[in-house]
Amino acid sequence: MNTVISTIVIVVSLLLMLASLIVAIRNRPMGMVLLVGFAVLEVAVLVQAGFVIAAVAGGQGPAEKVTLFGYVGGQVVIPPAGVFLALAERSRWGSAILVVAGFAIAVMTGRMLQIWAGGA
Repeated sequence: MNTVISTIVIVVSLLLMLASLIVAIRNRPMGMVLLVGFAVLEVAVLVQAGFVIAAVAGGQGPAEKVTLFGYVGGQVVIPPAGVFLALAERSRWGSAILVVAGFAIAVMTGRMLQIWAGGA
């Protein structure tokens, strides 16, 4: 698993989480900046998923591959689902959904790194 891409995913997701929190505190709906930010996060997550799949296909990776692929699949779904729900809920709670989505991606990436290193 590429730690550089994982670090980028974690940093971008935490920055988006912070920006979404500020927007939610200001009682505003999601704007174009958050929409573009989560699109960039989705691209980074897809790149990370590609690296994980390629590494596992090459014979690398942990013994527990089902859990790893569960995290990969969950990560791919969370940003679009969060944006969809935030667009449906045009209040501060839509932005709050993005706070949770950003935090979830950061935690899931950290957990994937643990799984890849062999920790249970």
